[in-house]
Amino acid sequence: MTKDGNPARSLGINTQLVRTGYDPFDYYGFVNPPPVRASTVLFPTAEIMDTHAQKYTYGTRGTPTTNALCDAIDELEGSAGTILVPSGLAAVTIAFLAYLSPGDHALVADSVYGPTRHFCETMLSRFGVEADFYDPMIGVHIEKLFRPNTRLVHTEAPGSNTFEMQDIPAIAEVAHRHGAVVTMDNTWATPLYFRPLDFGVDVSIQAVTKYPAGHSDILMGTVSANERHWPRLKETNGALGICGAPDDAYQVLRGLRTMGVRLERHQESALAVARWLESRDDVAQVLHPALPGFPGHDLWKRDFKGASGIFSFVPAVERKQDHKRKAQIFLNALTLFRLGYSWGGFTSLALHVNLFDRKVTPPPTGGPVLRLQIGLEDVSDLIADLEKGFAAIAAA
Repeated sequence: MTKDGNPARSLGINTQLVRTGYDPFDYYGFVNPPPVRASTVLFPTAEIMDTHAQKYTYGTRGTPTTNALCDAIDELEGSAGTILVPSGLAAVTIAFLAYLSPGDHALVADSVYGPTRHFCETMLSRFGVEADFYDPMIGVHIEKLFRPNTRLVHTEAPGSNTFEMQDIPAIAEVAHRHGAVVTMDNTWATPLYFRPLDFGVDVSIQAVTKYPAGHSDILMGTVSANERHWPRLKETNGALGICGAPDDAYQVLRGLRTMGVRLERHQESALAVARWLESRDDVAQVLHPALPGFPGHDLWKRDFKGASGIFSFVPAVERKQDHKRKAQIFLNALTLFRLGYSWGGFTSLALHVNLFDRKVTPPPTGGPVLRLQIGLEDVSDLIADLEKGFAAIAAA
């Protein structure tokens, strides 16, 4: 339900994005909420201070600006509560810390975001939590990996860099039967194209650095939990004192208003580039879940409402020892695609993917894996830029 009484799910997604999380008449009719910067919050009486009987008590516990963003994310996710943290990685790690204890076991998709793997193998290990990595395509057969102490299953669909799809409802059903919480990094699709909590996930994670912010200038993550798991998440967040800054929340909330139309453009342009790449003889593979020939396409088509603007491809390079150098030659020839990490902004980006950390899932073969973030430039210009990369490889 929106703040003006309209049922949120009955509205079109772009209408919902324009209206969600904030009523302008809470602040004299101004369209955007003001960025309320605060640490100390004053109490009118000692009695109210003793009982915390007012909405705001201290800056780390929320401000009108951060609450506006949390309300908006809750509406999009269908969640009972959302916390803001300083990065997408922090969103994953605080979720793990909320539901795992020494002696516990976690199952994590092998195609997971690289820094998440690093956290599992270092910090979680130091805290006495063992994490095993599983084939993202395992589906119901994940049951054979469960132990009596398995407490959490972490999913990410599509997977980082290689875009493997997961059967989220099947995995969630098995996990819940064993009493485990299910978390999901849903940064690629956002809740516009996939709502994890509707498919059995307990805790949905986003790097809102990406599409919600949309301009490559904000670092922030959100963690949204269903009713059963929200109290534990909220308690952990308060205990750790991790919070999002109001100015960043303001920027993300502003980005949300246009996320729907931006995602449509990212999706359309990325598919056009992916299909063009797929038609080339000098491309060994295109790793995009919305392409009919991609393994896992049926899962994407069944569960997802759309695709975002990031995917990978494999230029055909015969000798493995040439992969790195040919990737560098290709990338150095590009001028519109910039070389940089992250994605979700208006600028197209490219990088050479390193898959040395995979433990279960074999990496793609046939050449180096190059990841593309398709921005808001004209597709014809982007294709012409990629042509330069192929020409450079051919010349080399």
